[in-house]
Amino acid sequence: MNSFVSTTVIEAQPQAAAEEVVRLTDVKRRFGTTAALDGISLTVNKGEILGIIGRSGAGKSTLIRCLNGLERADSGEILIEGRDITGLAERELQPLRRRIGMIFQHFNLLSAKTVEENVALPLKIEGTAKHQRLKRARELLDLVGLADKAKAYPSSLSGGQKQRVGIARALAARPALLLSDEATSALDPETTRSILTLLKNINRKLGLTILLITHEMEVVRGIADRVAVIDAGRIVEEGQVWSVFANPHADITASLLGGIRPQLPDHIASRLSAISGREAILSVDLAGPEAQGALFAELSVALPHSFRLVHGGIDHIQNQPVARFFIAIPTRDPALAGKVELFLTARSARVEVLGYDTDHA
Repeated sequence: MNSFVSTTVIEAQPQAAAEEVVRLTDVKRRFGTTAALDGISLTVNKGEILGIIGRSGAGKSTLIRCLNGLERADSGEILIEGRDITGLAERELQPLRRRIGMIFQHFNLLSAKTVEENVALPLKIEGTAKHQRLKRARELLDLVGLADKAKAYPSSLSGGQKQRVGIARALAARPALLLSDEATSALDPETTRSILTLLKNINRKLGLTILLITHEMEVVRGIADRVAVIDAGRIVEEGQVWSVFANPHADITASLLGGIRPQLPDHIASRLSAISGREAILSVDLAGPEAQGALFAELSVALPHSFRLVHGGIDHIQNQPVARFFIAIPTRDPALAGKVELFLTARSARVEVLGYDTDHA
């Protein structure tokens, strides 16, 4: 697997027991006959980074708009810091929105204002005195590494710099929750890595709760603590990032992971038969100590000449080893594949017979 982000972070402060910042309970939202959200239940705890991932049209944008009050849920509860926002009037929503920062895919900076004026804008809207809001803007520009760009205009900045300004602006009012709506989708891979590193540092330094909306598994893999997979308006899978990556249960999760988990090479996959062949091709998924242990060496001792390694690799996600391998088992002994599978599953591996290779001699 490809390593994605090597993050240098500021040390986290010790935290007490988990405290909920967001709780959604059976949230539904329809547009005509289309159920954009179809019973979403979800929590986000103080100080964690939760990634919500899904394909286009899965309901991600509707979910984030319901969280910041731009959309009204048809039913269910949306609690932000313990307060249900679903029945609040627009006037009542305003102070609550100040507790929520937003960063956007296309930055949404005002071209006629300087960088520091863009960052200070939420405080100006609040009525904060000019000297106080500019002081805060400069502190935040220093935090995001753009202290020397305070007097510049957005047109002179790169895409990554613009997104750093957007992040600084989102932090201006000291929010309890930061919503990131496809914030890295318009950036190149190197810039994406730098922005993710920045968000992780901010999360650790400020204890800030972050909810990432994305269609990119690499983003989730890079910085999220937990991931929730949304499909057709429902949460179909949820868990620690390393656990979901090691053992995806939903078909949509496996599909989304296809680009970053080892896959059977095309020249082998294209010749597999579902019925018979010279070798059975198995996928083997492992996580934890077994993923970096001597499992295959032990298998070779227990069942000599029982397999050959075709493809695969080991990755580390949230400091947990996660591995996926493909092995070939000769079919001359009908019982051999079953013995190999039993040996591996007894050691916590997830094993699947993908088919039979008809070409290998």
